[in-house]
Amino acid sequence: MYPIAYADVAAARERLRPFFDPSPVRHYPLLDELVGYGIRVYVKHENHLPTGSFKVRNGTASITALSPEAARRGVVAATTGNHGLGLAWAGAAREVAVTICVPKGNNPEKNATIRSLGATLVEVGARYDETVAACRDIALREERTLVHSTNHREVLAGAGTMTDEWLDQVPDLDALVIALGGGSQAVGAAVVAAHRKPGLAVYAVQSAGASAQHDAWRDGTPRANAPVATFAEGIATGSTYELTFEALRHGLSDFVLASEPAIAQAVRDLWRTTHNLPEGAGAAGLAGLRLLAPRLAGQRVGIVMCGGNLDAERAAVLLAGGTP
Repeated sequence: MYPIAYADVAAARERLRPFFDPSPVRHYPLLDELVGYGIRVYVKHENHLPTGSFKVRNGTASITALSPEAARRGVVAATTGNHGLGLAWAGAAREVAVTICVPKGNNPEKNATIRSLGATLVEVGARYDETVAACRDIALREERTLVHSTNHREVLAGAGTMTDEWLDQVPDLDALVIALGGGSQAVGAAVVAAHRKPGLAVYAVQSAGASAQHDAWRDGTPRANAPVATFAEGIATGSTYELTFEALRHGLSDFVLASEPAIAQAVRDLWRTTHNLPEGAGAAGLAGLRLLAPRLAGQRVGIVMCGGNLDAERAAVLLAGGTP
């Protein structure tokens, strides 16, 4: 049913405990008014974690699970940003060598931050799938542990710590609306909900410009390298993944698509109501909630500001009222 058990999440949470505090959950009455339907909205501020994203959970869970020999050899990963930042931060904290592969032309701000954390950055491949292939070659050649951003059990366990923590903070949540790229957050949430609160509904949202996961969830057919056209790079996924595909089909109550303008508006709405500036993926939960709101009337609903690493160029366009 699920690729990990609740015990894996609990173990990851214990390993993460020395490294950073739980991210805050906050309620904003203005956000309730915006969403309407008597919904009380709770925002989980993963953007307040080290590196500004939930991915630091995944990276730290993976790094702390390494055997002494694997830690000595180091890890390698392919990323467009937040996964690499999380691994680089965790590697620095544990003195584990980290190599991060990014596509040529990747976000220069994220590249600079990855380097600043002491990781080796390799710019390779015009397309992300080419970057992934080069990453696999490095893992084989240098005998490093390959930490995939989704297809990795400890990554999923690390992502699950978010919901486990959330249910301590707001035990009476009725539903979660989660932005979905690879699916680690949503699968982690489903695993925790099944163990701790089976009545908790987990919904996913993806951009209509990168709908591979949504389409596969609907028709049961896996996707690979489907076209992607979204400014929300954290959910710019054109493929399904072995460890999350069936788990998402089993664990999600529903899966919706938000338009690019709707995600852009959600960025502006969150800035106005919370004075936190999310990246596109970090605002997608709100965009999804607005689509689902009539069905969730009167409920207590959580959304995740899963990342705040919005680059300056996109921020200028978004706050001026545009869609990058």
